[in-house]
Amino acid sequence: MRVDEYLRHDAVGLAELVRCEEVTSAELLEAAIQRAAQVNPELNAIILPMYEEGRRVAATSPEGPLGGVPFLLKDLFQDYAGFATSAGNRALRHVPVRRNAEVVNRWLAAGLVPFGKTNTPEFGAKAVTESDEFGPARNPWNLGHTPGGSSGGSAAAVAAGIVPAAGANDGGGSIRIPAACCGLFGLKPGRGRVPFGPNWGEPMHGASVNGVITRTVRDSAALLEAMAGPEPTSPYPIAPPERPYTEEVGRAPGRLRIGFTEYSPLGTRVHPEAVRAVRGAAALLEELGHEVVEAEPAIDGRALTEDFLNLWYGSMAALVDGIKADTGCSDADFEPDTLMLAAMGRSRTAADYVRGNDRWNDHVLALAEFHAQYDLLLTPTIAGPPVTIGRLDPPPWLRKAERLLVRTGTERVVTVTNLVTTEVMNNLAATPFTLMANLTGTPAMSVPLHWTQSGLPLGVQFIAASAGEGLLLRLAAQLEEASPWSDRRPAGFSFPAHV
Repeated sequence: MRVDEYLRHDAVGLAELVRCEEVTSAELLEAAIQRAAQVNPELNAIILPMYEEGRRVAATSPEGPLGGVPFLLKDLFQDYAGFATSAGNRALRHVPVRRNAEVVNRWLAAGLVPFGKTNTPEFGAKAVTESDEFGPARNPWNLGHTPGGSSGGSAAAVAAGIVPAAGANDGGGSIRIPAACCGLFGLKPGRGRVPFGPNWGEPMHGASVNGVITRTVRDSAALLEAMAGPEPTSPYPIAPPERPYTEEVGRAPGRLRIGFTEYSPLGTRVHPEAVRAVRGAAALLEELGHEVVEAEPAIDGRALTEDFLNLWYGSMAALVDGIKADTGCSDADFEPDTLMLAAMGRSRTAADYVRGNDRWNDHVLALAEFHAQYDLLLTPTIAGPPVTIGRLDPPPWLRKAERLLVRTGTERVVTVTNLVTTEVMNNLAATPFTLMANLTGTPAMSVPLHWTQSGLPLGVQFIAASAGEGLLLRLAAQLEEASPWSDRRPAGFSFPAHV
């Protein structure tokens, strides 16, 4: 198969070609590898090629609903036996894992052909994909800009046509943010919908979930269907969906009542382009017959963010300490920002951690009360267009503060911790809308309905009530039909016409 032919199809379409014996799994994989050779040197999306392993899998003519479709794994949590999961970290870069993550097993059972791992910031801790170890991933729409994070390598690969879909995960917006930055569809499943085992049960109390980034809604539906359902290490089983997710695509969503806001929950500035994105989406929804009302949950956004960070800091401390114990590495094997977050975590007591986590229920209740009146919440996905590479790097003064924080211990440098917290909150001003769905465990999606005047994508977010993945897919498919996006491709990457 020629690359230009390969680029014309989404994952469901490629699988149909294999089923009809119009192309083989091996031919699809070679087209994907050729496409990677064309664009990855500029994008730095794939940081661990697994081409020979992909060829081995493709040679088995894998069966399943997505049999033979080339696929990329995110290099975070998505373990593939015999290969490293570096998580963007130097110490883990050459440490092979012993067994597959359950979500990887389910992708293999669906017939996907993994052939590489994608770039991520260290431990997925940023909304941009710029690690010291692997360098920045770049946005195909403008190479000077970020593809978002932390699933930025996956988003860049999909937007540039290396694969029609790629593995991602989302602990604070890491599916939706890169989808918004790259003109793609990104659905974050709800808590417990997709397994995280066997090495983890519910990371971050269920705030972190596995998923995918795709060009088309039907691909996300098919992949969610392949991933969803409990496993032996799942903390609890949740009710199965009302019907298969693939049957939601094309099913009428009915007349929905949608609350929307264009204001940052942190009270920070929202770029006019993000405001236009939400207003345009609201107008489109009204044209489609939905009721759209300016409304938002009664949630203190700053308090929610601080409660989320309390867990985030603690998780980073435990992660750094665990890797040091397992590998014998030192502080030199971690980025300064990571060490700073870990130090912030160590400054908090167990009681601080528990009290902060207990407050999560206040936010869950407030969002549930909102959803008692509105089917969905519409917001910008991010507060402005994708930022330039390096834009969110800490300033020199913070680097000095970080070194003091790590060297001295936070309990003795309260002023430094306050400065660091302020800077972290300032960084989160770029992505203030996504944390709510992580903390409350509700499903959410970013839909690519807007492009800026300079040609950069800027998605909008919808947050559903618990178990609302089906509703999100129904509405997304309606929006995709009304305002198609999959034929919009970044210039300069040799896409054939009408892909």
